[in-house]
Amino acid sequence: MKRNAMIAMSGGVDSSVAAFLMKERGFGCVGVTMKLFSNEDVGIARDDTCCSLKDTDDARGVAYRLGIPHYVFNFSGDFIEQVIRRFAEAYENGLTPNPCVDCNRYIKFERLLLRARELEYSFLATGHYARIQKDGAKGRYLLLKALDDAKDQSYFLYSMTQDQLAHTLFPLGELRKKEVREIASAQGFLNARKRESQDVCFVSGAGEEKGCGYADFIERYRGRPSEEGNFLDPEGRVLGRHKGLVRYTVGQRKGLGIAFARPLYVCGKDPETNTVTLGEDRFLYSKTLFAHSLNWIGVPPGSALRVRARTRYRQAEQWATVERVAEDEMRVEFDEPQRAVAAGQAVVLYDEDRVVGGGTILRERAS
Repeated sequence: MKRNAMIAMSGGVDSSVAAFLMKERGFGCVGVTMKLFSNEDVGIARDDTCCSLKDTDDARGVAYRLGIPHYVFNFSGDFIEQVIRRFAEAYENGLTPNPCVDCNRYIKFERLLLRARELEYSFLATGHYARIQKDGAKGRYLLLKALDDAKDQSYFLYSMTQDQLAHTLFPLGELRKKEVREIASAQGFLNARKRESQDVCFVSGAGEEKGCGYADFIERYRGRPSEEGNFLDPEGRVLGRHKGLVRYTVGQRKGLGIAFARPLYVCGKDPETNTVTLGEDRFLYSKTLFAHSLNWIGVPPGSALRVRARTRYRQAEQWATVERVAEDEMRVEFDEPQRAVAAGQAVVLYDEDRVVGGGTILRERAS
């Protein structure tokens, strides 16, 4: 097998150091940057996100310094269809999507890996913080957390298949972020101190509140304003008017645009009635969720399985029992009620540092 690799280079420090490490390990390397969208096409400033022209120039500069070829692949059509469209439609249907999962699933490890194979590169290497190991006894590949818990990105990678794992390399999996920046500085990379990119690359000003930044983008993309509707309490009584389902997500307290005598949170959204349910914090907890669009890193479980699970990226893992209830649906029963479980997000299952699998949260049931 050829020791050559295509390196996905975003222009950031992580993918730049990944390229350096692959070359140091003796691989024949080519750097590639994916053009996923034009900032003007999604209504944001030219340099306000990652994937900008400056990022492409940064990636090209690192490749030149390393003495490896660099190319730009235009995957904007695939990205708009598989990531942006899914994102907008999910929000309009009352869900809370995770576009980073879709980008990895449909773009990086499907479209880009296919291109690598077409050009006869044996591996695709990226700057993700995760690890891949071969289980020789079972003849399967394992997806593991990164050594650096603070940077671990295995949550976003649960959809990878055995074939994809066999042809992917994560050079940063055994490193900590501080070490990565030190390597970049030592090599004279101009992006050694470059700030972290946003979680959602195509939305300007998106923060943890997931409010106006996302909603404004969706309204621009769909070419229409969000339809206003009613705020309801858990008993169905009207509390006021909301400004569109896309402006709210489960667990949200700020940005409701209406004052109440006590703290209220978004507890649910119903696209059929165009209503947003608000309630006290106690209404946010649930013990059971169902998920679909499943992927298992290995053989699907034949019986109930004890795991630790995350329902969002930064959440601490929680003990749960998972059981398949259909070919493409599972039930996850937590030992303790979980706060603000949002349909549309990913639930990812772990056995210590090993990713067991995951899926998209379909619905949840209150405790």
